[in-house]
Amino acid sequence: MIILALDGALARCSAAVLADGAVLAEAREDAARGQAALLPPMVDAVLARAGVAAPALSAVAVGVGPGGFTGLRAALALAEGIALGAAVPLIGVTTGEALAAAIPAERRLGRALWSVVDNRRGRVVLERFAPGAMVPDGPPEAFEEAALPAPPGPVVIAGDAAAAVAARLAAQERDVLLSDARLPEAAALARVAAARLAGALPPRDAVPLYVEPPAVRASAP
Repeated sequence: MIILALDGALARCSAAVLADGAVLAEAREDAARGQAALLPPMVDAVLARAGVAAPALSAVAVGVGPGGFTGLRAALALAEGIALGAAVPLIGVTTGEALAAAIPAERRLGRALWSVVDNRRGRVVLERFAPGAMVPDGPPEAFEEAALPAPPGPVVIAGDAAAAVAARLAAQERDVLLSDARLPEAAALARVAAARLAGALPPRDAVPLYVEPPAVRASAP
């Protein structure tokens, strides 16, 4: 099973090739914008380093968000084109699922997981995972940071808004653990996709999770 994974949901572009659980090649670049230009050569590079041609792929996986509108669209369009050309399945993975796969199991022991993404408009987008779960309890939800619900018990926090949310919960004397997983990595995303392809996780279509409409500016009269 060979999977190409790519992600541009947040302020990082990444791509990886996973073959039977082993990462053959991966690349990443932190960037708040420019995913449409960064991702294609990055994908070409990891395929070349892995020695894999697109027709040999078993599937293509892509991050579906929550995340930024432009980065999500760039990654999805590229992934769709590669999957169509190789005639292989296209598998969606949420930002929270990719972050969950990057956290060591012992760090999550007995703790729920919150994946929190800064939407850059004064709100955070929350994906909630039960202890040990690799898929979220439901769809992502947007909250004002001050209006976040109280976690039902011990919780580990991931995502690009993790530091601020963990500090707020700690100030409320909640049992909170701040993880190192802040931005999704394609290699972790590929592991989630492999579990989906094997039937160990429920399927997810490669459609973007925007949660809120993208910010737009009115045109000048």
